[in-house]
Amino acid sequence: MKSGQTDRYVPGSGNSGYRTRHYDLVLTYRMGSNRLEGVAHIDAVATEQIDRLSLDLAGLKVSKVQVDGHRVAKFGVRGHKLQIRLARPIARGDRFGIDVTYSGNPRPVRSRWGDVGWEELTEGVIVAGQPNGAASWFPCNDHPSDKASYRISVTTDSPYMVISNGSLADRRSRASMTTWVFVHPQPMATYLATVQIGRYEMVEIATKPVRQRAALPHSLKAGFATDFGRQTRMMACFTELFGRYPFDAYTVVVVDDPLEIPLEAQGLSIFGSNHVDGIRTHERLVAHELAHQWFGNSLTVAAWQHIWLNEGFACYAEWLWSENSGGQSADQWARHYHQKLVSSPQNLLLADPGPRDMFDDRVYKRGAITLHVLRTTIGDDKFFALLRDWTNRYRNGTVVTDDFTGLAANYAEVSLHPLWNAWLFSTGVPPL
Repeated sequence: MKSGQTDRYVPGSGNSGYRTRHYDLVLTYRMGSNRLEGVAHIDAVATEQIDRLSLDLAGLKVSKVQVDGHRVAKFGVRGHKLQIRLARPIARGDRFGIDVTYSGNPRPVRSRWGDVGWEELTEGVIVAGQPNGAASWFPCNDHPSDKASYRISVTTDSPYMVISNGSLADRRSRASMTTWVFVHPQPMATYLATVQIGRYEMVEIATKPVRQRAALPHSLKAGFATDFGRQTRMMACFTELFGRYPFDAYTVVVVDDPLEIPLEAQGLSIFGSNHVDGIRTHERLVAHELAHQWFGNSLTVAAWQHIWLNEGFACYAEWLWSENSGGQSADQWARHYHQKLVSSPQNLLLADPGPRDMFDDRVYKRGAITLHVLRTTIGDDKFFALLRDWTNRYRNGTVVTDDFTGLAANYAEVSLHPLWNAWLFSTGVPPL
């Protein structure tokens, strides 16, 4: 079995030979010393016969590894890989469990897109894993196509609140430490797993039809009430346009530090203190991160080259919210950004932008305009029926561009090949 590159956009992340089914993470974190101690149990199934395997893990020391309760022949961390040689081979199709005991001072993974992963705040922790930062805090198969369920237990200093993916299943305090246990049964990509730790207050935003909450510092509550005051309307708008919200609840975390951009996680969105100003300056970002729960989190790209299926859709959701809340129409936004694209370098291939440009703003805006052109081609009724079919058909799964273009063909009376060729598979910006 060969371990190593499984996605050409993120060389070195992801591993072959198996697929994960479930992660059970038991973590203890000391805030003052930035000390993390963890035990990870990973349920997996072999996709081929294997006598060795690897997991992504960066900057942490491993003291013990077992597979199916037995010691392995050999293990060691080299670079960002935990390499494991098995004591006995595992046959293709067999399920097996990996237990890894590890510890250290977690820090972000350096990447061409900046530092990603576990990061200390002024007083707390933020985990932003996209695209390859999950390895900074737990051993994993860090590839977007390998989705699994999670149980995450975090024990930390009692003055702090812990927020993670899924539902809070247990909370108990002992001496000066509190343990928080979260359960997330829906399949989730590693980059969307997160832990947020801080001195937060929990605010209930709504209980029906989707429970919505926010964790934030007390000093930001007044501004938050304005900046996120229309989120319940936004949720109602998006569930009508995109279909049922895909998870059990939605939590917004506002950290007490400024962040360059907000961050999505599964069932969560994380904003900086600078995104709260009391006058809704950043409401489009509220819409963008909420839309990612459908586009990116429930429907996750099978490879990073298809990232427009995340960012183009979330960007278009910004325009749809503007249109449905009394602001500029999606058509006005499309024309506005089309002019910007025309005056920008026309060397980006939307269907395969390359690792350097995968987070380029042109991916976001050209992706959104592509959807708008599709909408004007097939009409509103068919367009939004397509979006609801898209989110329902691939719920909790992985997707590629061909999945969407193939499904869209069912809603068009004319061939869509010219549209896709112009907007997805050519670098020039077509007339709008």
